[in-house]
Amino acid sequence: MTRRRAGILLHPTSLPSRFGIGDLGAGASAFLTWAAAAGQTVWQMLPLGPTTDFNSPYQCLSAFAGSPMLIAPSELLADGFLPASALKGTPKFPEEHVDFGAVVPWKEALLRRSWQHFRRFAPPLVRGELEAFRGDPAQAGWLEDWSLFSAIKARSGGKAWQEWDVNLRDRQPEALSAVRKELAEEVEFHCFVQFLFFRQWDRVKTEAGRRGVTLFGDIPIYVALDSADVWANPHYFTLEANGEPTAVAGVPPDYFSATGQLWGNPLYRWDRLESDGFSWWIDRLRMAFRLTDMVRIDHFRGFAGFWEVPASEQTAVNGRWAPGPGAKLFAAIRQALGDVAIVAEDLGVITPDVVELRTSQGFPGMRVMQFGFGEINSEHLPHRWDRSTVAYTGTHDNDTSRGWFEKAPAHEQRRALAYLGATADSVPWSMVRAVYASVADGAMAPLQDVFGLGGDARMNFPGKAGGNWGWRARRESFTPDAAARLRELAELTGRVVLV
Repeated sequence: MTRRRAGILLHPTSLPSRFGIGDLGAGASAFLTWAAAAGQTVWQMLPLGPTTDFNSPYQCLSAFAGSPMLIAPSELLADGFLPASALKGTPKFPEEHVDFGAVVPWKEALLRRSWQHFRRFAPPLVRGELEAFRGDPAQAGWLEDWSLFSAIKARSGGKAWQEWDVNLRDRQPEALSAVRKELAEEVEFHCFVQFLFFRQWDRVKTEAGRRGVTLFGDIPIYVALDSADVWANPHYFTLEANGEPTAVAGVPPDYFSATGQLWGNPLYRWDRLESDGFSWWIDRLRMAFRLTDMVRIDHFRGFAGFWEVPASEQTAVNGRWAPGPGAKLFAAIRQALGDVAIVAEDLGVITPDVVELRTSQGFPGMRVMQFGFGEINSEHLPHRWDRSTVAYTGTHDNDTSRGWFEKAPAHEQRRALAYLGATADSVPWSMVRAVYASVADGAMAPLQDVFGLGGDARMNFPGKAGGNWGWRARRESFTPDAAARLRELAELTGRVVLV
Protein backbone atom coordinates (compact mmCIF):
# COMPACT_ATOMS: atom_id res chain seq x y z
CA MET A 1 0.00 0.00 0.00
CA THR A 2 1.42 3.39 -0.96
CA ARG A 3 -1.15 5.61 0.75
CA ARG A 4 -3.17 5.48 3.94
CA ARG A 5 -6.10 3.14 3.51
CA ALA A 6 -8.64 1.36 5.66
CA GLY A 7 -10.33 -1.90 4.84
CA ILE A 8 -12.32 -4.86 6.05
CA LEU A 9 -11.32 -8.51 6.11
CA LEU A 10 -14.37 -10.54 5.10
CA HIS A 11 -14.46 -13.72 3.04
CA PRO A 12 -17.32 -13.80 0.50
CA THR A 13 -18.70 -17.01 2.06
CA SER A 14 -19.48 -14.91 5.15
CA LEU A 15 -21.77 -12.53 3.28
CA PRO A 16 -25.52 -12.62 3.92
CA SER A 17 -27.48 -14.75 1.45
CA ARG A 18 -30.63 -16.86 1.56
CA PHE A 19 -28.80 -19.71 -0.17
CA GLY A 20 -26.83 -20.94 2.84
CA ILE A 21 -23.45 -19.42 1.95
CA GLY A 22 -22.27 -15.98 0.92
CA ASP A 23 -21.87 -15.57 -2.83
CA LEU A 24 -21.12 -13.12 -5.64
CA GLY A 25 -24.67 -11.82 -5.94
CA ALA A 26 -26.71 -9.23 -4.09
CA GLY A 27 -24.85 -9.73 -0.81
CA ALA A 28 -21.53 -8.76 -2.39
CA SER A 29 -23.09 -5.72 -4.04
CA ALA A 30 -24.74 -4.61 -0.79
CA PHE A 31 -21.48 -5.04 1.12
CA LEU A 32 -19.57 -2.89 -1.39
CA THR A 33 -22.22 -0.19 -1.04
CA TRP A 34 -21.98 -0.30 2.75
CA ALA A 35 -18.16 -0.42 2.77
CA ALA A 36 -17.88 2.60 0.49
CA ALA A 37 -20.30 4.51 2.73
CA ALA A 38 -18.11 3.50 5.69
CA GLY A 39 -15.03 5.06 4.10
CA GLN A 40 -13.46 1.70 3.34
CA THR A 41 -11.23 1.53 0.29
CA VAL A 42 -10.05 -2.08 0.65
CA TRP A 43 -11.96 -5.35 0.76
CA GLN A 44 -9.68 -8.19 1.82
CA MET A 45 -10.74 -11.79 1.38
CA LEU A 46 -9.30 -15.29 1.75
CA PRO A 47 -8.29 -17.53 -1.20
CA LEU A 48 -11.13 -17.98 -3.69
CA GLY A 49 -10.47 -21.50 -4.97
CA PRO A 50 -12.55 -24.70 -4.77
CA THR A 51 -12.04 -26.29 -1.36
CA THR A 52 -11.61 -29.85 -0.16
CA ASP A 53 -13.92 -31.64 2.29
CA PHE A 54 -12.43 -29.59 5.15
CA ASN A 55 -13.75 -26.40 3.47
CA SER A 56 -10.52 -24.51 4.10
CA PRO A 57 -9.69 -21.80 1.56
CA TYR A 58 -6.05 -22.59 2.29
CA GLN A 59 -6.40 -26.19 1.04
CA CYS A 60 -7.82 -25.76 -2.45
CA LEU A 61 -8.26 -28.32 -5.20
CA SER A 62 -6.82 -25.78 -7.64
CA ALA A 63 -4.61 -22.71 -7.36
CA PHE A 64 -6.28 -21.26 -10.46
CA ALA A 65 -9.97 -22.22 -10.48
CA GLY A 66 -12.72 -20.32 -8.67
CA SER A 67 -14.95 -21.88 -6.03
CA PRO A 68 -18.29 -23.12 -7.37
CA MET A 69 -19.77 -22.41 -3.94
CA LEU A 70 -19.37 -18.66 -4.56
CA ILE A 71 -21.57 -18.68 -7.66
CA ALA A 72 -24.77 -16.78 -6.93
CA PRO A 73 -28.01 -18.66 -7.75
CA SER A 74 -29.90 -15.37 -8.04
CA GLU A 75 -27.52 -14.21 -10.77
CA LEU A 76 -27.93 -17.49 -12.65
CA LEU A 77 -31.67 -16.93 -12.66
CA ALA A 78 -31.34 -13.29 -13.74
CA ASP A 79 -28.99 -14.27 -16.58
CA GLY A 80 -31.36 -16.92 -17.86
CA PHE A 81 -29.06 -19.78 -16.86
CA LEU A 82 -31.80 -21.42 -14.76
CA PRO A 83 -35.51 -21.95 -15.35
CA ALA A 84 -37.84 -19.58 -13.49
CA SER A 85 -38.95 -22.35 -11.14
CA ALA A 86 -35.42 -23.44 -10.16
CA LEU A 87 -35.19 -21.54 -6.87
CA LYS A 88 -38.70 -22.26 -5.65
CA GLY A 89 -38.57 -24.52 -2.65
CA THR A 90 -34.99 -23.55 -1.75
CA PRO A 91 -34.18 -25.18 1.60
CA LYS A 92 -34.21 -23.09 4.76
CA PHE A 93 -30.50 -22.74 5.51
CA PRO A 94 -29.01 -21.32 8.75
CA GLU A 95 -28.31 -17.57 8.58
CA GLU A 96 -25.39 -17.29 11.02
CA HIS A 97 -23.17 -20.12 9.80
CA VAL A 98 -22.56 -22.23 6.70
CA ASP A 99 -23.91 -25.77 6.95
CA PHE A 100 -21.46 -27.14 4.39
CA GLY A 101 -22.99 -30.62 4.57
CA ALA A 102 -26.29 -29.25 3.29
CA VAL A 103 -25.14 -26.39 1.08
CA VAL A 104 -22.51 -28.17 -1.00
CA PRO A 105 -24.69 -30.94 -2.47
CA TRP A 106 -27.61 -28.54 -2.98
CA LYS A 107 -25.51 -26.06 -4.93
CA GLU A 108 -23.75 -28.78 -6.92
CA ALA A 109 -27.15 -30.09 -8.03
CA LEU A 110 -28.24 -26.55 -8.91
CA LEU A 111 -25.15 -25.99 -11.05
CA ARG A 112 -25.78 -29.22 -12.93
CA ARG A 113 -29.35 -28.10 -13.56
CA SER A 114 -27.99 -24.80 -14.83
CA TRP A 115 -25.68 -26.64 -17.23
CA GLN A 116 -28.56 -28.67 -18.67
CA HIS A 117 -30.66 -25.52 -19.04
CA PHE A 118 -27.78 -23.69 -20.70
CA ARG A 119 -27.22 -26.50 -23.20
CA ARG A 120 -30.87 -26.40 -24.25
CA PHE A 121 -31.72 -22.71 -24.19
CA ALA A 122 -28.61 -20.47 -24.19
CA PRO A 123 -28.60 -18.03 -27.16
CA PRO A 124 -25.68 -18.14 -29.62
CA LEU A 125 -24.11 -14.98 -28.22
CA VAL A 126 -23.76 -16.48 -24.74
CA ARG A 127 -22.56 -19.81 -26.14
CA GLY A 128 -19.89 -17.79 -27.91
CA GLU A 129 -18.87 -16.26 -24.58
CA LEU A 130 -18.34 -19.72 -23.14
CA GLU A 131 -16.27 -20.83 -26.12
CA ALA A 132 -14.16 -17.66 -25.93
CA PHE A 133 -13.58 -18.33 -22.23
CA ARG A 134 -12.49 -21.91 -22.91
CA GLY A 135 -10.14 -20.87 -25.70
CA ASP A 136 -8.54 -17.88 -24.01
CA PRO A 137 -4.77 -18.61 -23.91
CA ALA A 138 -4.56 -16.92 -20.49
CA GLN A 139 -6.45 -19.80 -18.92
CA ALA A 140 -6.77 -22.62 -21.45
CA GLY A 141 -3.93 -24.62 -19.84
CA TRP A 142 -5.07 -24.67 -16.25
CA LEU A 143 -8.75 -24.87 -17.27
CA GLU A 144 -8.17 -28.07 -19.24
CA ASP A 145 -6.21 -29.64 -16.37
CA TRP A 146 -8.81 -28.58 -13.79
CA SER A 147 -11.82 -29.75 -15.79
CA LEU A 148 -10.31 -33.15 -16.54
CA PHE A 149 -9.12 -33.56 -12.95
CA SER A 150 -12.61 -32.71 -11.65
CA ALA A 151 -14.30 -35.06 -14.09
CA ILE A 152 -12.08 -38.01 -13.13
CA LYS A 153 -12.45 -37.18 -9.45
CA ALA A 154 -16.25 -37.14 -9.77
CA ARG A 155 -16.25 -40.50 -11.54
CA SER A 156 -13.97 -42.02 -8.88
CA GLY A 157 -16.29 -41.00 -6.04
CA GLY A 158 -13.97 -38.23 -4.86
CA LYS A 159 -10.86 -40.37 -4.43
CA ALA A 160 -7.51 -38.57 -4.25
CA TRP A 161 -5.61 -38.72 -7.54
CA GLN A 162 -2.95 -40.96 -6.02
CA GLU A 163 -5.68 -43.64 -5.72
CA TRP A 164 -6.79 -43.49 -9.36
CA ASP A 165 -5.93 -46.09 -11.96
CA VAL A 166 -2.15 -45.99 -12.26
CA ASN A 167 -2.25 -44.87 -15.90
CA LEU A 168 -4.42 -41.87 -15.02
CA ARG A 169 -2.43 -41.21 -11.87
CA ASP A 170 0.75 -41.06 -13.93
CA ARG A 171 -0.90 -39.14 -16.78
CA GLN A 172 -0.11 -41.67 -19.48
CA PRO A 173 -1.04 -39.98 -22.83
CA GLU A 174 -3.17 -42.85 -24.10
CA ALA A 175 -5.13 -43.05 -20.85
CA LEU A 176 -5.71 -39.29 -20.79
CA SER A 177 -6.88 -39.28 -24.39
CA ALA A 178 -9.34 -42.09 -23.70
CA VAL A 179 -10.75 -40.53 -20.53
CA ARG A 180 -11.21 -37.16 -22.22
CA LYS A 181 -13.51 -38.83 -24.75
CA GLU A 182 -15.28 -40.95 -22.15
CA LEU A 183 -15.93 -38.01 -19.79
CA ALA A 184 -16.33 -35.27 -22.40
CA GLU A 185 -19.69 -34.07 -21.08
CA GLU A 186 -18.46 -33.96 -17.48
CA VAL A 187 -15.35 -32.04 -18.58
CA GLU A 188 -17.58 -29.53 -20.38
CA PHE A 189 -19.67 -29.11 -17.23
CA HIS A 190 -16.64 -28.14 -15.13
CA CYS A 191 -15.53 -25.66 -17.81
CA PHE A 192 -19.03 -24.17 -17.68
CA VAL A 193 -18.88 -23.79 -13.89
CA GLN A 194 -15.62 -21.84 -14.17
CA PHE A 195 -17.20 -19.68 -16.88
CA LEU A 196 -20.00 -18.85 -14.42
CA PHE A 197 -17.59 -18.03 -11.61
CA PHE A 198 -15.43 -15.66 -13.64
CA ARG A 199 -18.45 -14.06 -15.28
CA GLN A 200 -19.91 -13.21 -11.87
CA TRP A 201 -16.54 -12.28 -10.40
CA ASP A 202 -15.90 -9.75 -13.16
CA ARG A 203 -19.13 -7.99 -12.20
CA VAL A 204 -18.06 -7.79 -8.57
CA LYS A 205 -14.65 -6.45 -9.55
CA THR A 206 -16.18 -3.84 -11.85
CA GLU A 207 -18.56 -2.69 -9.12
CA ALA A 208 -15.73 -2.51 -6.58
CA GLY A 209 -13.73 -0.33 -8.96
CA ARG A 210 -16.70 1.93 -9.53
CA ARG A 211 -17.02 2.43 -5.77
CA GLY A 212 -13.31 3.05 -5.27
CA VAL A 213 -12.77 -0.21 -3.38
CA THR A 214 -9.55 -2.13 -3.98
CA LEU A 215 -9.90 -5.91 -3.91
CA PHE A 216 -7.20 -7.50 -1.76
CA GLY A 217 -6.72 -11.21 -2.41
CA ASP A 218 -4.79 -13.95 -0.68
CA ILE A 219 -2.88 -16.98 -1.90
CA PRO A 220 -1.31 -19.69 0.25
CA ILE A 221 2.32 -20.34 -0.58
CA TYR A 222 1.59 -24.07 -0.91
CA VAL A 223 -1.04 -26.05 -2.77
CA ALA A 224 -2.97 -29.12 -1.62
CA LEU A 225 -1.53 -32.56 -2.36
CA ASP A 226 -4.88 -33.67 -3.79
CA SER A 227 -5.10 -30.85 -6.32
CA ALA A 228 -5.15 -30.43 -10.07
CA ASP A 229 -1.90 -28.49 -9.74
CA VAL A 230 0.11 -31.35 -8.23
CA TRP A 231 -1.50 -33.99 -10.47
CA ALA A 232 -0.75 -31.97 -13.61
CA ASN A 233 2.77 -30.89 -12.54
CA PRO A 234 4.20 -33.61 -10.27
CA HIS A 235 7.77 -32.80 -11.34
CA TYR A 236 7.54 -29.49 -9.47
CA PHE A 237 6.91 -31.18 -6.10
CA THR A 238 8.76 -33.50 -3.72
CA LEU A 239 6.90 -36.70 -4.54
CA GLU A 240 7.54 -40.42 -4.69
CA ALA A 241 6.81 -42.22 -7.95
CA ASN A 242 3.34 -43.13 -6.63
CA GLY A 243 2.47 -39.48 -6.01
CA GLU A 244 2.89 -39.55 -2.24
CA PRO A 245 5.08 -36.80 -0.72
CA THR A 246 8.53 -37.47 0.64
CA ALA A 247 8.38 -34.36 2.82
CA VAL A 248 5.60 -31.92 3.70
CA ALA A 249 5.16 -28.33 4.75
CA GLY A 250 4.45 -26.88 8.17
CA VAL A 251 5.81 -24.51 10.77
CA PRO A 252 7.71 -25.17 13.99
CA PRO A 253 6.13 -24.68 17.42
CA ASP A 254 4.76 -21.14 17.73
CA TYR A 255 2.06 -18.92 19.26
CA PHE A 256 -0.69 -21.16 17.93
CA SER A 257 0.65 -24.64 18.74
CA ALA A 258 3.27 -26.20 21.02
CA THR A 259 3.90 -28.94 18.45
CA GLY A 260 3.92 -26.63 15.45
CA GLN A 261 1.52 -26.95 12.55
CA LEU A 262 1.80 -29.90 10.19
CA TRP A 263 0.03 -28.69 7.05
CA GLY A 264 0.79 -31.74 4.94
CA ASN A 265 1.22 -29.84 1.66
CA PRO A 266 3.87 -31.18 -0.70
CA LEU A 267 6.96 -29.01 -0.95
CA TYR A 268 8.23 -27.41 -4.14
CA ARG A 269 11.21 -28.57 -6.15
CA TRP A 270 12.51 -25.03 -6.45
CA ASP A 271 15.42 -26.17 -8.63
CA ARG A 272 13.01 -27.44 -11.28
CA LEU A 273 10.77 -24.41 -11.03
CA GLU A 274 13.79 -22.18 -11.53
CA SER A 275 14.97 -24.17 -14.54
CA ASP A 276 11.59 -23.41 -16.15
CA GLY A 277 11.92 -19.71 -15.40
CA PHE A 278 9.42 -20.00 -12.53
CA SER A 279 6.71 -20.14 -15.20
CA TRP A 280 4.21 -21.96 -12.96
CA TRP A 281 4.49 -19.31 -10.24
CA ILE A 282 4.25 -16.52 -12.81
CA ASP A 283 1.05 -18.05 -14.18
CA ARG A 284 -0.30 -18.44 -10.67
CA LEU A 285 0.27 -14.81 -9.78
CA ARG A 286 -1.03 -13.67 -13.16
CA MET A 287 -4.31 -15.37 -12.28
CA ALA A 288 -4.28 -13.92 -8.76
CA PHE A 289 -4.01 -10.41 -10.18
CA ARG A 290 -6.71 -11.24 -12.71
CA LEU A 291 -9.01 -11.63 -9.70
CA THR A 292 -7.82 -8.91 -7.32
CA ASP A 293 -5.81 -5.70 -7.32
CA MET A 294 -3.49 -6.65 -4.45
CA VAL A 295 -2.35 -10.05 -3.19
CA ARG A 296 -1.22 -11.18 0.23
CA ILE A 297 1.09 -14.21 0.03
CA ASP A 298 0.53 -16.39 3.06
CA HIS A 299 3.68 -17.72 4.77
CA PHE A 300 6.02 -15.41 2.87
CA ARG A 301 8.91 -16.59 5.01
CA GLY A 302 8.88 -19.86 3.02
CA PHE A 303 10.51 -18.03 0.09
CA ALA A 304 13.58 -17.35 2.24
CA GLY A 305 13.56 -20.64 4.12
CA PHE A 306 10.84 -23.24 4.73
CA TRP A 307 10.15 -25.84 7.40
CA GLU A 308 10.59 -29.29 5.85
CA VAL A 309 9.03 -32.20 7.74
CA PRO A 310 9.46 -35.89 6.77
CA ALA A 311 6.11 -37.18 5.51
CA SER A 312 6.13 -39.94 8.13
CA GLU A 313 6.01 -37.50 11.07
CA GLN A 314 2.82 -36.95 13.08
CA THR A 315 3.69 -33.41 14.22
CA ALA A 316 5.84 -30.59 12.88
CA VAL A 317 8.37 -30.75 15.72
CA ASN A 318 10.99 -32.83 13.90
CA GLY A 319 11.45 -30.65 10.84
CA ARG A 320 14.35 -28.63 9.51
CA TRP A 321 14.85 -25.33 7.72
CA ALA A 322 15.63 -25.55 4.01
CA PRO A 323 16.45 -22.66 1.64
CA GLY A 324 13.76 -21.11 -0.55
CA PRO A 325 14.17 -19.43 -3.95
CA GLY A 326 14.77 -15.95 -2.53
CA ALA A 327 14.88 -12.86 -4.73
CA LYS A 328 15.30 -14.86 -7.96
CA LEU A 329 11.63 -15.77 -7.93
CA PHE A 330 10.44 -12.19 -7.60
CA ALA A 331 12.86 -10.95 -10.26
CA ALA A 332 11.27 -13.42 -12.69
CA ILE A 333 7.77 -12.39 -11.60
CA ARG A 334 8.51 -8.69 -12.10
CA GLN A 335 10.06 -9.30 -15.48
CA ALA A 336 6.89 -11.08 -16.59
CA LEU A 337 4.18 -9.11 -14.77
CA GLY A 338 5.70 -5.74 -13.97
CA ASP A 339 5.53 -4.05 -10.58
CA VAL A 340 3.17 -6.24 -8.56
CA ALA A 341 1.20 -5.19 -5.46
CA ILE A 342 2.18 -7.93 -2.99
CA VAL A 343 1.83 -7.90 0.79
CA ALA A 344 4.07 -10.34 2.66
CA GLU A 345 2.54 -12.33 5.50
CA ASP A 346 5.61 -12.27 7.72
CA LEU A 347 4.24 -13.55 11.01
CA GLY A 348 5.68 -16.37 13.12
CA VAL A 349 9.36 -17.31 13.28
CA ILE A 350 10.97 -14.51 11.25
CA THR A 351 14.73 -14.53 10.76
CA PRO A 352 16.92 -11.75 9.32
CA ASP A 353 16.98 -13.35 5.86
CA VAL A 354 13.18 -13.09 5.69
CA VAL A 355 13.26 -9.42 6.64
CA GLU A 356 16.00 -8.74 4.09
CA LEU A 357 14.04 -10.50 1.33
CA ARG A 358 10.84 -8.60 2.08
CA THR A 359 12.46 -5.19 2.34
CA SER A 360 14.64 -5.73 -0.72
CA GLN A 361 11.48 -6.36 -2.74
CA GLY A 362 9.64 -3.37 -1.26
CA PHE A 363 6.75 -5.48 0.02
CA PRO A 364 4.79 -4.31 3.07
CA GLY A 365 4.73 -6.70 6.01
CA MET A 366 2.02 -7.42 8.58
CA ARG A 367 1.44 -6.67 12.24
CA VAL A 368 -1.36 -8.00 14.45
CA MET A 369 -2.36 -6.13 17.60
CA GLN A 370 -3.62 -9.20 19.40
CA PHE A 371 -0.04 -10.51 19.44
CA GLY A 372 1.21 -7.31 21.07
CA PHE A 373 0.19 -7.69 24.70
CA GLY A 374 2.11 -10.83 25.62
CA GLU A 375 5.30 -8.83 26.23
CA ILE A 376 6.39 -5.26 26.92
CA ASN A 377 7.29 -3.14 23.88
CA SER A 378 6.15 -5.79 21.38
CA GLU A 379 6.73 -5.18 17.67
CA HIS A 380 3.02 -5.86 17.20
CA LEU A 381 2.03 -2.67 19.03
CA PRO A 382 1.44 0.54 17.04
CA HIS A 383 4.35 2.53 18.49
CA ARG A 384 6.73 -0.02 16.90
CA TRP A 385 5.21 0.02 13.40
CA ASP A 386 6.49 1.78 10.32
CA ARG A 387 4.60 3.06 7.31
CA SER A 388 5.30 0.03 5.12
CA THR A 389 2.96 -2.12 7.19
CA VAL A 390 -0.51 -3.56 6.83
CA ALA A 391 -1.79 -3.64 10.40
CA TYR A 392 -4.63 -5.74 11.79
CA THR A 393 -6.59 -6.04 15.00
CA GLY A 394 -6.60 -9.80 14.28
CA THR A 395 -6.70 -12.11 11.27
CA HIS A 396 -8.84 -15.06 10.16
CA ASP A 397 -6.62 -17.31 12.31
CA ASN A 398 -7.21 -15.29 15.48
CA ASP A 399 -10.18 -15.23 17.77
CA THR A 400 -12.26 -12.09 17.45
CA SER A 401 -10.79 -9.26 19.50
CA ARG A 402 -13.60 -9.54 22.04
CA GLY A 403 -13.17 -13.30 22.23
CA TRP A 404 -9.39 -12.94 22.51
CA PHE A 405 -9.62 -10.41 25.35
CA GLU A 406 -12.12 -12.50 27.32
CA LYS A 407 -9.81 -15.53 27.17
CA ALA A 408 -6.47 -13.71 27.53
CA PRO A 409 -4.32 -14.14 30.67
CA ALA A 410 -4.86 -11.44 33.29
CA HIS A 411 -1.51 -9.75 32.60
CA GLU A 412 -2.35 -9.40 28.90
CA GLN A 413 -5.75 -7.97 29.76
CA ARG A 414 -4.15 -5.39 32.07
CA ARG A 415 -1.63 -4.35 29.42
CA ALA A 416 -4.32 -4.08 26.76
CA LEU A 417 -6.57 -1.90 28.90
CA ALA A 418 -3.67 0.33 29.92
CA TYR A 419 -2.30 0.65 26.37
CA LEU A 420 -5.65 1.29 24.75
CA GLY A 421 -7.18 3.38 27.51
CA ALA A 422 -10.16 1.07 27.17
CA THR A 423 -12.73 -0.75 29.24
CA ALA A 424 -13.28 -4.47 28.83
CA ASP A 425 -16.41 -3.80 26.79
CA SER A 426 -14.78 -1.25 24.49
CA VAL A 427 -11.66 -3.31 23.63
CA PRO A 428 -12.71 -4.31 20.07
CA TRP A 429 -13.46 -0.75 18.94
CA SER A 430 -10.45 0.62 20.81
CA MET A 431 -8.23 -1.79 18.87
CA VAL A 432 -9.80 -0.74 15.57
CA ARG A 433 -9.21 2.90 16.53
CA ALA A 434 -5.57 2.22 17.48
CA VAL A 435 -4.88 0.47 14.16
CA TYR A 436 -6.50 3.33 12.21
CA ALA A 437 -4.61 6.00 14.16
CA SER A 438 -1.26 4.28 13.66
CA VAL A 439 1.42 5.25 11.15
CA ALA A 440 0.83 2.04 9.14
CA ASP A 441 -0.34 2.72 5.60
CA GLY A 442 -2.76 -0.20 5.72
CA ALA A 443 -5.34 -0.49 8.52
CA MET A 444 -7.41 -3.66 8.37
CA ALA A 445 -9.99 -5.17 10.69
CA PRO A 446 -12.06 -8.34 10.40
CA LEU A 447 -15.71 -7.40 10.14
CA GLN A 448 -16.29 -9.23 13.44
CA ASP A 449 -14.14 -6.63 15.23
CA VAL A 450 -15.90 -3.71 13.56
CA PHE A 451 -19.17 -5.10 14.93
CA GLY A 452 -17.61 -6.06 18.30
CA LEU A 453 -18.59 -9.73 18.06
CA GLY A 454 -17.53 -12.44 20.50
CA GLY A 455 -15.62 -15.69 20.09
CA ASP A 456 -18.58 -17.53 18.57
CA ALA A 457 -17.93 -15.46 15.42
CA ARG A 458 -14.38 -16.78 15.02
CA MET A 459 -13.56 -17.85 11.45
CA ASN A 460 -10.78 -20.39 12.01
CA PHE A 461 -8.99 -22.18 14.83
CA PRO A 462 -5.55 -23.36 13.57
CA GLY A 463 -4.93 -27.00 14.28
CA LYS A 464 -8.63 -27.82 14.62
CA ALA A 465 -9.72 -30.06 11.74
CA GLY A 466 -13.47 -29.36 11.70
CA GLY A 467 -15.96 -26.64 12.52
CA ASN A 468 -14.05 -23.80 10.86
CA TRP A 469 -14.77 -21.33 8.05
CA GLY A 470 -18.52 -21.22 8.61
CA TRP A 471 -19.17 -17.85 10.25
CA ARG A 472 -21.60 -15.53 8.45
CA ALA A 473 -22.55 -11.91 9.01
CA ARG A 474 -26.16 -10.96 9.65
CA ARG A 475 -27.80 -8.66 7.12
CA GLU A 476 -29.21 -6.38 9.82
CA SER A 477 -25.71 -5.61 11.18
CA PHE A 478 -24.85 -3.44 8.16
CA THR A 479 -26.59 -0.33 9.44
CA PRO A 480 -26.11 3.30 8.34
CA ASP A 481 -25.03 4.13 11.90
CA ALA A 482 -22.28 1.49 11.83
CA ALA A 483 -21.09 2.83 8.47
CA ALA A 484 -21.11 6.43 9.71
CA ARG A 485 -19.09 5.53 12.82
CA LEU A 486 -16.44 3.75 10.77
CA ARG A 487 -16.30 6.51 8.16
CA GLU A 488 -15.78 9.17 10.82
CA LEU A 489 -12.80 7.21 12.17
CA ALA A 490 -11.38 6.78 8.66
CA GLU A 491 -11.72 10.51 8.01
CA LEU A 492 -10.19 11.51 11.35
CA THR A 493 -7.15 9.31 10.73
CA GLY A 494 -6.57 10.37 7.12
CA ARG A 495 -7.62 7.08 5.56
CA VAL A 496 -10.36 8.46 3.33
CA VAL A 497 -10.35 11.59 1.18
CA LEU A 498 -12.94 14.11 2.29
CA VAL A 499 -15.33 15.13 -0.48
